[in-house]
Amino acid sequence: MSSLVTAQHAEELSTGARQLGVNLTESQHQQLLAYLALLIKWNKAYNLTAVRNPDEMVSRHLLDSLSVMSFIEDGRWLDVGSGGGMPGIPLAILFPESQVTCLDSNGKKTRFLTQVKLELKLDNLQVIHSRVEAYQPELPFTGIVSRAFSSMENFSNWTRHLGNSETRWLAMKGVHPADELVALPSDFRLDSEHALTVPGCQGQRHLLILRRTA
Repeated sequence: MSSLVTAQHAEELSTGARQLGVNLTESQHQQLLAYLALLIKWNKAYNLTAVRNPDEMVSRHLLDSLSVMSFIEDGRWLDVGSGGGMPGIPLAILFPESQVTCLDSNGKKTRFLTQVKLELKLDNLQVIHSRVEAYQPELPFTGIVSRAFSSMENFSNWTRHLGNSETRWLAMKGVHPADELVALPSDFRLDSEHALTVPGCQGQRHLLILRRTA
């Protein structure tokens, strides 16, 4: 374990994952802690996340990402506006059979994500440095996820070309965005919504799952 990650961080991760009903293997637990260590180290120079205190990162980043894993199944996943890699990196760790793409338009952030891919040997992870509107993959994604990326309207408009009627769009939000749902494009509908409880996190967390009707 890196000197940046403490036994307390390790315990908080395993306890929190259990509370979320996520069964981590020992190697997944170690990979998540190795990712946390990289996040702490690189954040000093790269401003990957607004959370500066490493003691807050387990709950606000790792457990927050794990809170949506029960809504994900194997397939091709895109994390849009991935930033420091949440939830894309935890998704790639927990679903080794899935192809996970982390996309961000910020070169510093994609350099960090590439380093994470190399150090954690995540062969199922692809890092793309691009604006989402310009990204043209060969196949539609099984699921497209965003965490605090943009409004639901922008999220659906900017990623419409990356999915089809089978794709699920997962928007991770804080307070329930009732006003944003009103502004959804006409070819998107709300499939389901879930209030999430993230161990150690104050404040509301919601997951909204969209589908395209056209």
